[in-house]
Amino acid sequence: MQGFLNLNKPNGFTSHDCVAKVRRLLRLKRVGHGGTLDPAATGVLPIALGKATRLLQYLQSDKAYQGTIRLGVRTTTDDLEGEVVATQSASGLTLETVLPLLEQFQGKIKQVPPIYSAIQVQGKRLYDLARAGEVAEVPERTVEVYRIEVLDWRPGEFPELDVAIACGGGTYIRAIARDLGTSLKTGGVLAALTRTHSSGFPLADSLTLEQLEEQVQAGRFNPIPPAVPLSYLPKVTLAASEARRWCLGQRIVAWDAIANLPTSPLRVHHEDGHFLGIGEIVGSEIETLVAPVVVLETAHTP
Repeated sequence: MQGFLNLNKPNGFTSHDCVAKVRRLLRLKRVGHGGTLDPAATGVLPIALGKATRLLQYLQSDKAYQGTIRLGVRTTTDDLEGEVVATQSASGLTLETVLPLLEQFQGKIKQVPPIYSAIQVQGKRLYDLARAGEVAEVPERTVEVYRIEVLDWRPGEFPELDVAIACGGGTYIRAIARDLGTSLKTGGVLAALTRTHSSGFPLADSLTLEQLEEQVQAGRFNPIPPAVPLSYLPKVTLAASEARRWCLGQRIVAWDAIANLPTSPLRVHHEDGHFLGIGEIVGSEIETLVAPVVVLETAHTP
């Protein structure tokens, strides 16, 4: 079995928990996920099955979320899972006050990830260091937020803002909630989060763990073909004889039709449509070649 699963991660599960559950349900050793979701978050968690785990690095990094930001609260984790360290009434805030400040979180921005996060510092996860009481300097990073749309505003002592956010990989929505609260001088945390889109997988097409189990027991589960989420990559089609040699690790001479393709990853297909793996264009003074990078088949016979 190889391909992808568009999983709707439940609340309370870590991404690793989901991988372990899928591994048991499918009785499959090689299972991996594309993009960690916090335990309290729900929504799209791309899961790679079998040899498709080698393709995770080629998935698109763009993501989309719907979340709730609660103002007037600060916690150790920048969400409601952590210890509350401060509260103050934010009843004086209005949506008109908040809206202009959201603009600073759009575009390419500098962001300091939460101290409870999966980022590694000196070989250790930040959340492991934080739980051990060790103080680590969290490196600032540049991320890109394409769009923030306000969905709802609920005033009160601790007002809540519902937002839809489209962003690039590595963006922490918890950090946006925290930093918005800092700008308003009230504090802010992420109260709820659902990932609605990730790496080409939409929430509308996702499966819950319960639905997956039902399909497996009924013999109806079919993974998403490996090439589907990679359809954004340029495609190269090889004749049967060339495809066989490429699958054996040989570089294939590129003809004029593909010689001008970028050196970024390429989808390589057999002439019968079969997806063979990931290749790249390698240029030389004499010729242009399609080199294998990830080969899903040792050879292919139509």
